[in-house]
Amino acid sequence: MEAAKQTPWHLWAVGIVSLIWNAIGGYDYIMTRTKNMDYLEPMGFDDAAMAYIDGFPLWANIAWGLGVWGAIAGSILLLLKSRHAVIAFALSLAGAFLSNLYPRISEPPAAMQGTGATIFALVILAIAIALLWYARRQAAAGVLR
Repeated sequence: MEAAKQTPWHLWAVGIVSLIWNAIGGYDYIMTRTKNMDYLEPMGFDDAAMAYIDGFPLWANIAWGLGVWGAIAGSILLLLKSRHAVIAFALSLAGAFLSNLYPRISEPPAAMQGTGATIFALVILAIAIALLWYARRQAAAGVLR
């Protein structure tokens, strides 16, 4: 019988930091979907931005939810040392990519355009790629079971 792999310290660090990061995304998702204007107005969201979000096609809504909740699931599964973290992070990356595609092929309001919005979308995608890469490496190393 093969000895169990010792959990490297960085798994806990990546898992906890990613869970905090992804929980912020979950909070943002909930505040946006519940139209909490106390949360959204300071970011420049107005009635036009909310109408745009409400008008997302079904595929964009599904992708957004998959990106957010897949990432949270991936972080939790990573902390549980489950190989299924790889699948969750892959689904999250696909969701993040597709949900960030919609504003590029439609006409979002001013609050959702600009360099800052583009940079933030790229940061989200880069982190999603990094988390998938990390989970795959840990699975290949036998840390995730």
